[in-house]
Amino acid sequence: MLKKSFVHYLTKVLVDIMFYVGILCCLAVPMLVNYVRVFFGYDDFVLIPLMIILFTSGVCALYILFNLQKIFKTLVGGNTFIAENVSCLRKMAVASFLIALIYIAKCTFWFTIATAIIIIMFVIAGLFCLTLKDVFKQAIAYKEESDFTV
Repeated sequence: MLKKSFVHYLTKVLVDIMFYVGILCCLAVPMLVNYVRVFFGYDDFVLIPLMIILFTSGVCALYILFNLQKIFKTLVGGNTFIAENVSCLRKMAVASFLIALIYIAKCTFWFTIATAIIIIMFVIAGLFCLTLKDVFKQAIAYKEESDFTV
């Protein structure tokens, strides 16, 4: 079995912190959008789409972090290769692609280089999660085959 290391626990704690700070950020979006309007001088017609984009992508990011929490619980528990983790990775891929789609829609009315980078990053993250999902699925198959052999 894999030895539990300090890095596993540290990463789990960081994911937990990011999850709870993310909840606070999603709840603060309406206030932050008003600050952005005053600071950057945006018109009101930009604020509603901006708030929708920030809130929906924030909820998707929270969903990704929630699934990461579930995966880290199994990692720290010592039983990583289970079907639940395959499901979590698939859900994380879907959420990553959804964030990319949200920002593709944003590009139709407000293109920035940062938006293009976000799209590329989340498409890659989604592809990575799908690949890792298949790796986990294959590892589970090998593990079950090994268990039946012994």
